[in-house]
Amino acid sequence: MELADKAVGFLLSAISLSIFTYYTLWIIILPFVESDHFIHRYFLPQEYAILIPVFAGAALLSFLSMFVGWWSIK
Repeated sequence: MELADKAVGFLLSAISLSIFTYYTLWIIILPFVESDHFIHRYFLPQEYAILIPVFAGAALLSFLSMFVGWWSIK
């Protein structure tokens, strides 16, 4: 079981690092690259850099509120 926990922890760390690296490149580096460069094909438009975290945060907050409300009623 310990090996499985380490594997899951490593996988979650690798996924988190990949997402952080992608987002950092998207937000910090990409604005300084020319718009006709091939690297722009691998990234979403800049508008989504704000929309995705805002909607994810709103969804997380609403699910957390529903969970607390459900446990308060129970």
